[in-house]
Amino acid sequence: MSSWFVEKGATAPIAAGKIHSSFEKKFIRAEVCKVDDWVQCGSEDKIRARGKMQTYGKDYIMQENDVVFFHHSA
Repeated sequence: MSSWFVEKGATAPIAAGKIHSSFEKKFIRAEVCKVDDWVQCGSEDKIRARGKMQTYGKDYIMQENDVVFFHHSA
């Protein structure tokens, strides 16, 4: 797992752009959970099964300790 830091108040597309500029331009949605849930559950499948993963759009404001799966178009 890797981490990138974003400025306070950054939206999901801006955060995606920290990884790669095309992620920001072609942003579709973000699936978000908290790092504590990730550690407790131990896997993406368990997080999803326990309902800890939420889906957000372009207006989502990134929060401290977010773990995010960015979806973008090709």
